[in-house]
Amino acid sequence: MTIACHYAIVRFVPFVETGEFANVGVVLLSPSARFFGFRLMKARYARITSFFEELDGKVFRTVMRQAHEEFQRVASEFKPLGTDRRFKSFDKVGAFALWTELTKPLSSILRMGEPRLVMADDPVAKLEGLFKYYVERNFVTREYQEALMERTVRGVLKGLGVADRYQHLRVGNDEYNAAFPFVATALDETPLQIIKPLNLGHTEPTKVLDHGAAWTHKMATLRKKGFLPESVLVTVAGDANEDSKLGEARRDVIGDFNALDVTVASIQDKLAVQSFASSLTPLIDLKSDAPLKRYERPVLEHEELLKLLALPHRPKR
Repeated sequence: MTIACHYAIVRFVPFVETGEFANVGVVLLSPSARFFGFRLMKARYARITSFFEELDGKVFRTVMRQAHEEFQRVASEFKPLGTDRRFKSFDKVGAFALWTELTKPLSSILRMGEPRLVMADDPVAKLEGLFKYYVERNFVTREYQEALMERTVRGVLKGLGVADRYQHLRVGNDEYNAAFPFVATALDETPLQIIKPLNLGHTEPTKVLDHGAAWTHKMATLRKKGFLPESVLVTVAGDANEDSKLGEARRDVIGDFNALDVTVASIQDKLAVQSFASSLTPLIDLKSDAPLKRYERPVLEHEELLKLLALPHRPKR
């Protein structure tokens, strides 16, 4: 049976002056199911301390430990109201009064988000699902993250007025191929330049190495078979200078790309993408006098394109 569940997101607000916050937990009350529960972040808090750079990790751990003790105390207050099924009835009035008190706005380092309502078959499973969504952000898959990175690259290319030179294309043949989001080709569809955003922002070194190895293998195989152009840029997310196992894993992946003569730059380095895209025109001149596929406007000379890069706004055509 589908039942109503009231829930609120627990937010960590270390600096009241800025109002910036991070979701660190979820509380849920289901009167019909006589259930109250909560889930709080316990480990893997690096993203919190990375976002709030001035924050000491010990402060966050202390706050979360105290929060866990406080929510356990609140849970014990719900029991005599009926969440403990040894009681024959559920005191809805008393439960909602306690819920209102729990979720009222407070000016403290931990704050409750606005109470919300959701329908669910199982309040326990719903609590877990809400926690994974709002705190662990399980919707942010590798594909989701790289789609956002592709949007960033596309924005840079549009700013240069060259986005229509690139298309999503499979490079290779029927025997072996790989799909890339940004491929510039000659009229005969020979790839001249490739840009591949790659997410190395994982929280585990193994995932960084596995994802990186998958793409270095693809590019190495394409190059061996003569399908990969010389001009390839990989834009990566994730701090390779980080003094940790994660940083070491990212540096290993970047080293593997460099061994393939593949250029690597941070996704944040827009100038690197601009410089790389500006090198496309000479490649066209070397390949043939024909314009790029799907590019009908006159191709700018290399010197002209470099002048455009110095302008603060995209010039009118």
